[in-house]
Amino acid sequence: MIAGQTGNTAGESSPTTARQIFYFVLPVLVLVGALIAYKSSTALGVIGKVSATGVITPRGNVIPRVGASDAGVLTRTLNYFLVIWPALVFGILISAAVSTFVSTQWLSRLLGRRSLRSQVFAGLAGAPLMLCSCCVAPIFTGVYEHSARLGPSLGLMLAAPALNPAALILTFMLFDYKIGVTRAAASVAAVLFTGLIADRIFGRTEVHCDVDDWQTEGRPADFLHFLRACARVSVRLLPVIVIGVLASMIIAQMIPVRTFDSTAARFLTIAVVAAVAVPLALPTFFEIPLALILIGSGAPAGAAVTLLIAGPAVNLPSLLTIMKSTNWKVAAMVAASIWILAVVSGTIVNFF
Repeated sequence: MIAGQTGNTAGESSPTTARQIFYFVLPVLVLVGALIAYKSSTALGVIGKVSATGVITPRGNVIPRVGASDAGVLTRTLNYFLVIWPALVFGILISAAVSTFVSTQWLSRLLGRRSLRSQVFAGLAGAPLMLCSCCVAPIFTGVYEHSARLGPSLGLMLAAPALNPAALILTFMLFDYKIGVTRAAASVAAVLFTGLIADRIFGRTEVHCDVDDWQTEGRPADFLHFLRACARVSVRLLPVIVIGVLASMIIAQMIPVRTFDSTAARFLTIAVVAAVAVPLALPTFFEIPLALILIGSGAPAGAAVTLLIAGPAVNLPSLLTIMKSTNWKVAAMVAASIWILAVVSGTIVNFF
């Protein structure tokens, strides 16, 4: 009799578990699928235009050409958000969906502990999102604070801009194959090893996670909880992102006219470009026309590679987001890691 009851219980629990997984995962999958569809259509349009014309034109009203000052810092900041706002909204929605609907235990098991396998999984999950560093920052916060896995969370955050498939395709279309190969290899290294190193050094960093009463009590989530999570993510991160974008626009406006024109000190040029590119906020694909401008102004090819690697991977808003969710040491380590990878890659290209 007892055995029969046990069998019935097991038979009933399996469909219930399946329904729970479907309920929790479906909202995230819908949002991620919509984001991939949106970004893919935009990317295919850009690739088609570049394939037909052979050129990609930057928007000077967002990121100024070296020495240009036709628009002020506030105007460029506003124009930047006018370009990225759809992707930023997707980032906030996905972050809220992860924190609301995805089980903490399930996410922790999925990401695993410190291993190259976890970093590969994070990279594969982040690359199709094709988000710039600003827009993927909320997703990093949601995944990290819900899983307490620093390495894979950083891997996902870096993969979205650095391993953007469309950006890599455009790089191979518009630059020498050596530049394309170097960018791809350095981006893979950043995704796989930056998170591993950070996890090994700062893996015990305390996770600051804002939760509501319903989460601590274990009650099931609903749409109202999702809206509250959206508001919480927006209040926490949007001011940080706005401040970071504003500061990066000030940096871009202050770049001297002749900064990249000299080829006398190639390594110094590469180091300077990397130092500027790490905090600079760039919308998706913007690093490509800026790298072409560098080459056209007489800068070495290594400087263009440095910008292609450091420009999209991180920026000041994303670093400030990392600092807010962890601490300044983690943010500084990520910035230093990307700077070193970009400088080494640029130097290698100059030699070969």
